[in-house]
Amino acid sequence: MKPLKFYKAKRRAAAKAPPKAKMHVTKGDQVIVLSGDDKGKRGKVLRALPRKQKVVVDGVNVVKKHRKARQQGEESQILSFPAPIPVSKVMLIDPKTDAPTRVRRRVDKGGTVERVSVRSGEPILRSR
Repeated sequence: MKPLKFYKAKRRAAAKAPPKAKMHVTKGDQVIVLSGDDKGKRGKVLRALPRKQKVVVDGVNVVKKHRKARQQGEESQILSFPAPIPVSKVMLIDPKTDAPTRVRRRVDKGGTVERVSVRSGEPILRSR
């Protein structure tokens, strides 16, 4: 029989979060939704979740949550808030042409990585 320590270590390793991956959009970017119920809607990225590969876009995928009253004087209520959607379902809007565009990465003269619009070739500034 194998020692119990082996099983605990295996379980602990399986519970770790996946590594953080790079995404083509960041907080503050203007995006358009490519597919789903909210196809064609434009909005601002409120939060980026790189470990889950999801983003929260203002006014997109709005869900309702029923909240029960927790204290005596408090009333129950229905909250509406935007839920995360996969980052592959959104495309960045080029600030120059106001059209959806893909993104490339380029190292500028200073050695920093900047995002470049494929459509217009202009660098995209981070608007955090």
